[in-house]
Amino acid sequence: MTNTKAIAGAVGGAAAAAVAGTAYYRRFMARRQVAADVLNSTLPVHSKWWRERFAQQGALSYVALGDSAAQGIGASAPSRSYVGRIGQHIKRTTRSTVGVKNLAVSGSTTRLCKINQVPRLADLTPDIVTVAIGSNDVGEFNAAKFEKNIRTIYGALPPHAIVADLPFMLLPDLEKKVAVANEIVRRVAGELGLTVAPLYATTRRQGYIGTYRNTAKDLFHPNDKGYTVWASAFFPAIDARLARIAAERAAADVTASRRVTSVASAVADRAHGAAIARSDDDVTATS
Repeated sequence: MTNTKAIAGAVGGAAAAAVAGTAYYRRFMARRQVAADVLNSTLPVHSKWWRERFAQQGALSYVALGDSAAQGIGASAPSRSYVGRIGQHIKRTTRSTVGVKNLAVSGSTTRLCKINQVPRLADLTPDIVTVAIGSNDVGEFNAAKFEKNIRTIYGALPPHAIVADLPFMLLPDLEKKVAVANEIVRRVAGELGLTVAPLYATTRRQGYIGTYRNTAKDLFHPNDKGYTVWASAFFPAIDARLARIAAERAAADVTASRRVTSVASAVADRAHGAAIARSDDDVTATS
């Protein structure tokens, strides 16, 4: 009898715990959905913010392709997205003006990026290009289609473009897909000679707790701290690109200076020759 009561009590306790756990999970998912709805309401706000700045020019031009992360969803302001932080980094590093053109569209997959963003890039001649795309492919991941789209996107980029692999996604089932996607990203980028920003390794180093703290309340997009981490994954490649630009422009300035000097010298020689000719004519006329 005692054993029966003990067993009944244990079963009852387990059942109560299960009910409590289910209730907590439902509340958690409800709060997550509310947070997601709040962030979704910021989509047009962020998009408008970037559109208003699209025509701004600078001594350097930076173009970004991507999805809602490039738009900065989850950040307290669009300027605190990783794209905004990269633009600020370029400005601080070069001490010059920067025109940022953000082609990213929230919700973009590699397929949508290929269709909607890549054609717009063809009309631009940016000094710096970054691409971070693919996170929205992971839910219904198809490796063959993903690689086909990535090849098209990367094939349309200038050789100096910087592409990022996919970030750390916490959940084991997602991580398996991310591993396959990142192998494709790195392999295709390597074949085309593109630089890969190590977004996965950079975010993975934050660990599970750090990644959770760096994520917005919808548990998908980064928050301000998360975007700081994202931007840091790009900075070494951005700095290398800026150094290359500086070297190329310095060489162009030297070449232009030499060309001006050469033209000036030629003009002076012609003027001197003409003066001598006039002098000879004057002597002949006097004689």
